[in-house]
Amino acid sequence: MGRIVCVANQKGGVGKTTTAVNLTASLASLGHKVLLVDIDPQGNATMGCGVNKHELQSSSCDVLLGEQRLEAVITRSPTADFDVLPANSDLTAAEVGLMNAPLKDKRLRLALEGAEELYEYIIIDCPPSLNMLTVNALVAANGVLIPLQCEYYALEGLSSLINTIRQIQSSRNPGLQVEGILRTMHDPRNRLTNEVSAQLIHYFKNKVFATIIPRNVRLAEAPSHGLPILMYDKNSRGAVSYLAFADEFLQRSRQSRNGSD
Repeated sequence: MGRIVCVANQKGGVGKTTTAVNLTASLASLGHKVLLVDIDPQGNATMGCGVNKHELQSSSCDVLLGEQRLEAVITRSPTADFDVLPANSDLTAAEVGLMNAPLKDKRLRLALEGAEELYEYIIIDCPPSLNMLTVNALVAANGVLIPLQCEYYALEGLSSLINTIRQIQSSRNPGLQVEGILRTMHDPRNRLTNEVSAQLIHYFKNKVFATIIPRNVRLAEAPSHGLPILMYDKNSRGAVSYLAFADEFLQRSRQSRNGSD
């Protein structure tokens, strides 16, 4: 059975989509069969792996609303060795439609049931908000990966997300785990960055990944070319960091499957 991991943070601009795309590409480069699921109406993950969101005939919106089967919408990334369930602005309408739909919080889980047999990892890129789309991802997932920029409001936003995860665990998905917290856009020269990083480790201990994703110009440039960083500049600090993160992610994933913390 494949492991489903959603990449979530209700705060935008923390490297959420960058992490979803580049973790997916890194896992694929290590020989794993991976599906990237985009449920963010901005469609940035879709564009970031070379699929044009403006030319889609169908999207994750159609899958969530039950108008298309998952396998009919999945497409191959033209720039990397993984599959994509693409998204565009149609998802804004899907969120409204889901509010009154039966099993409204389980649509994604039901859609992915068959895919768990086909992929080793399914990575879900969530919107930067705790809305019905994100709830669908949390209900469908085995784990939550939380990218976090070490800045002033980071811990406050993280507390809100952790509370939401606990609510989902208690009422809809008892098997949901916090996969870990990934520090992104990290600048070690910044004193506040280092202070927040130290607080994270103090409060969340081994839930904080050892790998740190640095601020990196090449990493920031890659999405505009529709490329994961490994395909854009495999020797950049960003590419090296995401490959290291993928390795650490795999180790934790194996531990979770074996029932250890």
